[in-house]
Amino acid sequence: MSFDREKLEEAVRMILVAIGEDPDREGLLDTPKRVARMYEEVFSGLHKNPEDELSAIFNELHEEVVLVRDIPFYSMCEHHLVPFFGKAHVAYLPKNGRVTGLSKLARLVETVARRPQLQERITSTVADTLINQLDAHGVIVMIEAEHMCMSMRGVNKPGSRTITTAVRGIYQKDKDAREEVFSLIRQCQ
Repeated sequence: MSFDREKLEEAVRMILVAIGEDPDREGLLDTPKRVARMYEEVFSGLHKNPEDELSAIFNELHEEVVLVRDIPFYSMCEHHLVPFFGKAHVAYLPKNGRVTGLSKLARLVETVARRPQLQERITSTVADTLINQLDAHGVIVMIEAEHMCMSMRGVNKPGSRTITTAVRGIYQKDKDAREEVFSLIRQCQ
C-alpha cells in the first residue's frame, strides 16, 4: 500500500473538527498539509526493506567488535501515535571479514524506526537484520528511549527512559564477550 496524502489531509481536518477546532481558522488552514508531509517522512520506513540498508558489504581482515554508539532515532508509538526517541547502540562481531559501512548501521536503525513501532521490535529487527545479512559471529543492539506516551500523557513521568536489548549469536553464550560490548556502550555515558 502506498502513502495517500489526500486521505491523510482529510483525516487531520476531521480530527481538528472532532476536538472542537475550526480547520478554516487562519493558523490551521495548512495544518492538514503539514501533518501529511510530516507523516510521510516519519513513516517512510514502511515502504523500505531494512535488509536493503546493508547492501554494501566489504571483505576486510577484521574480526573484532564493531560498535556504533549513540545513534539518534525518532519513532512513533504504534499504540498512541505519539513520538518516542532516543539512542541506539549497535555492535557486531564480523565473521570471515564481512563488514558493512558504519553509516549503514545508522541507516538501518532509521529505516526500522520510521514506521508505527514498538521499541522492542526496533531492537529485535535491527539485531536480526544484522545477524542475517552479515552472517556475523554475534550482534548486540541496545536502545534507550523516552516515550511521550509516558511523559506527556497517562502516567506523566517525563525523563524516564526505557532500555531494551537484543543479543544474538556468540554473545548469547559467551558472558565475557557480551560484557565487553556492554562495557564499551557504557563508556562516556
